[in-house]
Amino acid sequence: MKDYGTRTQRIITHIILLVFLVASIFPFYWMIVMSTNTTSDIYRIPPKVIFGDQLWINISHVLQNINFITNFGNTLLIAVSVTVLVLFFCSLAGFTFAKFEFPGKKVLFVILLVTMIIPSAGSLVASFVIMADLGWIGTFLPLIIPSMVTAFGIFWMRQYSLSAIQSDLIDAGRLDGCSHLRLYWNVALPTLRPALGFLGVITFINAWNDYLWPLIVLNDPKTYTLQIALAQLNGVYSTDYSMVMAGTLMSTVPLIIIFFIGARQFIANISAGALKF
Repeated sequence: MKDYGTRTQRIITHIILLVFLVASIFPFYWMIVMSTNTTSDIYRIPPKVIFGDQLWINISHVLQNINFITNFGNTLLIAVSVTVLVLFFCSLAGFTFAKFEFPGKKVLFVILLVTMIIPSAGSLVASFVIMADLGWIGTFLPLIIPSMVTAFGIFWMRQYSLSAIQSDLIDAGRLDGCSHLRLYWNVALPTLRPALGFLGVITFINAWNDYLWPLIVLNDPKTYTLQIALAQLNGVYSTDYSMVMAGTLMSTVPLIIIFFIGARQFIANISAGALKF
């Protein structure tokens, strides 16, 4: 009887998980359906829910209306630069907060936590004024430099470092004469790979999808990111939604690739850590 109850519980759990899986995948499926059909098919009642044969036509319309390759390259440059800088500085700061003592450590960490509750929209005006005074408006610098360190990134790496990095390893490294950077590079980074994988995926996706801040600081169509360019596909009086969805699909493919690469790294390293213990 107990085995029957456990089996029933497992079946119900799997059904619930399957429902959530379908609910999470359906928007992507619907985006593909819309990008492979015409706008009239989308408006049809009942709507067309199977794939069509208009994908390449819609993609050609996207390429005709926006400079997709340039916009894609701009977005990729910004996202990769931000991700690399965030991984380096946040992991270094998080490792330092977790394993080293220095004056004002607790106060600085409290200030860091306070900045996490301040909405980013509240600092847009001040940030724009600073960027304008530096002469960075119209360049990629306002999108890269202020984003190279995040409060969440430091907090995440600090919390992970507390439990993942053994203090004995730090002491052994000090006895061998390792500097702080040597300890970070040879001791901390190999251990922090799962946390870096997670933070890298989150950072890349956020940088790739950023729309408001690039819209404010970029004033040259040649420097537009992909999200700004895709917004221009919306017409004033009418919108070709199949073309818009085709452009959205093209911009989503890199995110899916990055997610699976990062998720694979994240899961593989956690599994390796579990086997060690």
